[in-house]
Amino acid sequence: MVPGMSASLVDANGRINACDQIIGTSLRRGLADELAILCETSSVSYGELDRRTSRFADALRRAGVTPGERVLIVLKDTPDFISVWLGTIKAGAVSVAVNTRAAAKDLAFMAADSGCRVLMIEEEFLPVWRQAEATFTGTPPLVLVRGRPDGVGAVGLDEFQAGAADTFAPYMAAPDEPAFWLYTSGTTGTPKGAVHCHKDVLIGERHLCESFGVKPGERIFSSSKLFFAFALGHCLIGGLRAGASVILYEGWPDGAAIAEVVARFRPAVMFSVPTFYRNLLQNNLAGQEGFRAVRHYVSAGEALPESLYQRWREVTGAPIVEGIGATETIFLAVAGTPAQHKPGATGRPMPWAEVRLLDGDDRPVSQPDTPGVLWVKMDSLCQGYWGQPDKTAASFRDGWYRTGDVFTIDADGWWTHQGRNDDLLKISGQWVSPTEIEECAVTVPGVAEAVVVGAPNAEGLVRLAMFVVAENGGSEVLEAALRDKLLGTLSVYKCPRTILFVDQLPCTATGKIQRFRLRQMAMDAMAANNK
Repeated sequence: MVPGMSASLVDANGRINACDQIIGTSLRRGLADELAILCETSSVSYGELDRRTSRFADALRRAGVTPGERVLIVLKDTPDFISVWLGTIKAGAVSVAVNTRAAAKDLAFMAADSGCRVLMIEEEFLPVWRQAEATFTGTPPLVLVRGRPDGVGAVGLDEFQAGAADTFAPYMAAPDEPAFWLYTSGTTGTPKGAVHCHKDVLIGERHLCESFGVKPGERIFSSSKLFFAFALGHCLIGGLRAGASVILYEGWPDGAAIAEVVARFRPAVMFSVPTFYRNLLQNNLAGQEGFRAVRHYVSAGEALPESLYQRWREVTGAPIVEGIGATETIFLAVAGTPAQHKPGATGRPMPWAEVRLLDGDDRPVSQPDTPGVLWVKMDSLCQGYWGQPDKTAASFRDGWYRTGDVFTIDADGWWTHQGRNDDLLKISGQWVSPTEIEECAVTVPGVAEAVVVGAPNAEGLVRLAMFVVAENGGSEVLEAALRDKLLGTLSVYKCPRTILFVDQLPCTATGKIQRFRLRQMAMDAMAANNK
């Protein structure tokens, strides 16, 4: 039996269902009447969540969706998101939740790449889908709308589920049968679909329970959205397996909204990213009573500056525990705990993760403070990337995943993140390819060259800066055209806040751009503009 698997949720052939393993675990503990989900407009018990997942699973089956087929989910963080995501898995289909801020070209790619049979989307995102649909080359999926359908080819969720049963026997799958995908944020220009299996959920609650002492009925909250592995793994999967109450915020978060959620629902544990912790401090929100009542804070997505850790602790009285995971692992592999953590360090390997640090020649790093690339082996590790065998082979080997993250380990065993071993950048928790942005920028008339770098701002958080060589000199008109093109083509997190015009780019004698010099120039510019 796979570690973490509940014997009562396994059939005679060793088959399981990830939905059953997530909420069935709590139901069998007698928590049917306890709150599973809390949000501004409603609350849902574990028993009602089970009925909701059954209705959606039954509706899918009645619509002819078969095990293994994909359901693309473009939904806000609501109870419907959770019931659709889990109900798809209960039916044996594959849940594919994607970024609600994805550009039309990325949405079109993911719909075609996944070959989705059903698209579940919010009413307000339909205009983006209509743009994507115009370039879609596969079989158009059935479009289900949370809200009002907009015409031919789309039906409302209530209409789709009309007559569906409140009970549904979960599809029993082999533990390594696909249950859900998570698309990466497009590090090479197009996203990669990480294929996760039913067994991958089985360690979901361990960090919550073992590190943070979360008990049934306690409330947890993530400012990150559920389509991110960080929130999906630690709140939806881990929280529901632990019997906790998962707090949801429907909109795209800002500091004031998150402060209101924390004040109203009082989570015991909050998950967020350094950018958000910094914004809460800058906007004088972190000192509010609600934040002082949170027992534990967790940060991932990008390195947490030690200065930010210290300021947060001074204002709230609680430390921020840092960690690192990946879309490919769902859960954190290296992290601190409330009892043991070091400011400025990412943490130590977690009990459920095997890790190793290898140098450029794939030899183990044995000396303290010597950089190497992190490799991880975990029970939650994905199978690889859908339809991309070359990229799978480059990142996965003998059950190990090469993260591409560079670390050092000090003499006391603390791991500290040093960045990436390539040119990719992590901005607000999402990987970004400078090449994709540069290629978009040079399509703007008047732009001769464009180079994008990441540089730390005054808080130590990496932000994008673009250097542009203009054919006839820089101008406000050209800058506006650039911003319009970028925002109209790329996802918003890929659009640089800082655009700087230069006469020429610094290069080596062989013509290679000296990005280190551009990074320093960007740091100086951001400091001058206080960005």
